[in-house]
Amino acid sequence: MIQLRNMSVFAHVVEQGSITAAAEHLQLSKSVISQHLTGLEQALGIALLKRTTRRQSLTVAGKAFYQHCRELNRLADTAWQEAKSTRAEAQGIVRITAPDALMSSLIAPAIARTIRQHPLLNVELLSSDQPLAIVADDIDLAIRVGESSSSTLKQRRLGEFRDVLCAAADIIEQGVNENTLYIANIWQGSAIHHQFLHRQTDDKFEFSPSTLCKVDSFNTATTLIHEGAGIGLIPDFLLEQSKSSIREIFSDYQLPINPVYALHPYNNLLPLSVSVCLASIEQQLSNLLPVKAISQ
Repeated sequence: MIQLRNMSVFAHVVEQGSITAAAEHLQLSKSVISQHLTGLEQALGIALLKRTTRRQSLTVAGKAFYQHCRELNRLADTAWQEAKSTRAEAQGIVRITAPDALMSSLIAPAIARTIRQHPLLNVELLSSDQPLAIVADDIDLAIRVGESSSSTLKQRRLGEFRDVLCAAADIIEQGVNENTLYIANIWQGSAIHHQFLHRQTDDKFEFSPSTLCKVDSFNTATTLIHEGAGIGLIPDFLLEQSKSSIREIFSDYQLPINPVYALHPYNNLLPLSVSVCLASIEQQLSNLLPVKAISQ
């Protein structure tokens, strides 16, 4: 790496016409410039410049070498300016993953607005109830339910919602008990256990259905519930859109809050492309979720 620095300084000395002028241009001392040139010539084993007290000129080898050093500086300047430009306008690929329930109703509408405002963005939305590996799957932003235990990822709480145990009206009229068919997402596991808290008092009761139908997609589970196949969980913000076809079970009670987090692999400088997507998602959550979004 030191030789790359020496090559860059050499090109500036040639272009500025002297060590003194190059030192002023680079805001370095003349002795430091001289050390770079001496180290470069010693490493190459050839003379690059012929220097007198009044002028300098390139050797034959120096002329050919200078062309490559000039190109090195040009590439470095281009890379620098292109990298800085990404802070001026959101652009490039952003890969975002979220559970089905959040993707279709919250994330997708937010990103639709974002890509209209930032046409240079290339957003990839990956809907999955099975969490993707952020680093291995090259994810820029993951929206998750629940806090992550990872110490290598940055996470930010965006808001919260509650799951609601629901069913079609005729299922409720028949009577719901722990032997009623339960539509479960595969991430819920085999043993379903819910603890309900009364909305007005401290009364609690537990509900552990024993008959399960497992699916690997929230949308599939929702369709089965709508069609009267059984009972299952639906987020409260989606229930508001479905009250004509399904109803809440145990309406005097409620399930615990589910916090919503954004996770990303970036440290202190979040890319602008990711930042604008995150801001739009957070705004969508604050608008639609019954519980006001919380930023931290």
